[in-house]
Amino acid sequence: MSFDVKDKIALVTGANRGIGKAIAESFIQHGAKKVYLAVRNIDSTQELVTSYGDKVVPISVDIGKPGTIVELANSAPDVNIVVNNAGILEQAEPLSDNSESALQHELDINVFGLIRMAKAFAPILEKNGPSAFVQLNSIASIKNFLPFTTYSASKAAAYTITQGLKDSLNPKGIQVLSVHPGPIATDMAVQAGMEDMGSPVAEVSEGIVSSLKAGDFHLFPDQMAKQFGDAYQSYSENIIETDFSEA
Repeated sequence: MSFDVKDKIALVTGANRGIGKAIAESFIQHGAKKVYLAVRNIDSTQELVTSYGDKVVPISVDIGKPGTIVELANSAPDVNIVVNNAGILEQAEPLSDNSESALQHELDINVFGLIRMAKAFAPILEKNGPSAFVQLNSIASIKNFLPFTTYSASKAAAYTITQGLKDSLNPKGIQVLSVHPGPIATDMAVQAGMEDMGSPVAEVSEGIVSSLKAGDFHLFPDQMAKQFGDAYQSYSENIIETDFSEA
């Protein structure tokens, strides 16, 4: 399955900054007709609106509030591609005082938010096909990093859900892409104390365009992520991407 963003209509959550903003820009540069900028604060998209005019449409959503996701889907019935980029990170080790509250918050946004977005947009994407659903996961979804244990747990859960979405949506003509960046130069990287390690956001956004066109399920876009991807490739091909129902 292959998907080209040219002449398509996209929706990107968390599109006001960082990776989400870069994705919106890459889509437009590669010929997307329109990109919905799904954010909590519409005013935060002003830079993109100034740059791209009516090619971008700011639209309100709070991934932690299911009702707003339903409203989002009702307001964007013409989309061909959804990028679920919005997510949160809290620093919490397994024995930290805040580990339970951090995990609850991260699960609500990073996992249940993904499920809510997929449920709301799957019928739209099926109707408007060919289409695609892109989920921003992380290398932390396949390797725990101690200071971010609860974040890793939430991203591991999101990755598992993404695998299920592939099996559910591919037969409907919807390509699913699971994106696994390492440290990227964003506000989240600063929050995690990795600002000196961050790769350019364009490596993620341009990688998404290329991986969709290639029909990939996984994308490991930056230098650190590629090391993970190389080590993970055999397991992925023989376990994750194998249909055992046909064995």
